[in-house]
Amino acid sequence: MTEIYVDADACPVKDEIYRVADRHSLKVYIVSNAFMRLPHSPLIERVLVDEGPDVADDWIAEHATPDDIAITADIPLAARCVHAGVTTIGPTGKPFTDDNIGMTLATRNLMTDLRETSNTQTYNAAFSPKDRSNFLQALENAVQVLKRKKKG
Repeated sequence: MTEIYVDADACPVKDEIYRVADRHSLKVYIVSNAFMRLPHSPLIERVLVDEGPDVADDWIAEHATPDDIAITADIPLAARCVHAGVTTIGPTGKPFTDDNIGMTLATRNLMTDLRETSNTQTYNAAFSPKDRSNFLQALENAVQVLKRKKKG
């Protein structure tokens, strides 16, 4: 059965994930290093991990399989999931794939280097209603693809 793994600490689309998971009766793991209030549902499980860099990422990477979906804005985690064959989607609806993860990771690393060496700030675009809509569509599509894959 397909499960959804959420890198939850800064995820702006948790409510959308719950709706899609409920519609398809999919288990959702909300992985974070801090307590957060979750809806009461047998399909939603809180996974509290220890504080520390990449602890939540490591948990997701160790548990998600090619039958599952990972939701993350963390590019290194997305790369790990894609390389493991996990369907991976960013909160803006951007799918991470074998075709785009290399360039996405290289761009992320370049921006990190620029910030560190030039002591400048870079900014991410604000999360928009269109991003939320794109995410919902991408998640629904991913669920449908995995369902068809299991039938075939």
